[in-house]
Amino acid sequence: MKVIVVKNQLEGGKIGFDLLKEAIENGAKTLGLATGSTPVEFYNQVVNSDLDFTDMTSVNLDEYVGLDGTNDQSYRYFMNKHLFEEKPFKENFLPNGKAADLDAEVKHYDEIIAEHPIDWQILGIGQNGHIGFNEPGTPADITTHVVDLEESTIKANARFFESEADVPRQAISMGLASIMKSKNIVLMAYGKEKAEAVKGMIEGEVTVDLPASILQTRDNVTVIADEAAASLLSK
Repeated sequence: MKVIVVKNQLEGGKIGFDLLKEAIENGAKTLGLATGSTPVEFYNQVVNSDLDFTDMTSVNLDEYVGLDGTNDQSYRYFMNKHLFEEKPFKENFLPNGKAADLDAEVKHYDEIIAEHPIDWQILGIGQNGHIGFNEPGTPADITTHVVDLEESTIKANARFFESEADVPRQAISMGLASIMKSKNIVLMAYGKEKAEAVKGMIEGEVTVDLPASILQTRDNVTVIADEAAASLLSK
């Protein structure tokens, strides 16, 4: 696991962009994408670049259950706003949060991932150590699944909604096993509220209690953290 400490999110976004550009130059065709405040500056760098994605595919980590793509808090809406409208891809895949049969949607999304192996995956990390919406206690061998969101995750995401009561209680998430199949993984973390999770991910034991710690078990993982998020690291 390579750790890059940066001054702020702007510098982190630029480094993330450089890593993406290198991956594309080395033949990456399928990108695993994330949402939330963490990758916004990274997407700004991408949108303002001359990179062409018209021959590429994207596969997103997750989506809220109950929200369709026209809802401004859905992750499809987020991706359209921050990337897809400016940088069209050949294909974009996100879980269908409005699927009538969630079990069938989960199986369908596993099929999509199998058909489009991810070359380069971007991740954030939750305050409780989740990646995607894989909450503490998630088995390492799980693939796409429906998640009951932890109260800490609901509270953390409430800032994006009018009230905490409006935050969906479930999501469809790519599983830990799915994420770990990605050829290259770049995880970004910003802010002191992420420091405990970052320390546990990098220096703690590998445990289901902190899902991101599973990243210790494989190669080709780069962590980009600002000084606040990296402040508890011993080295």
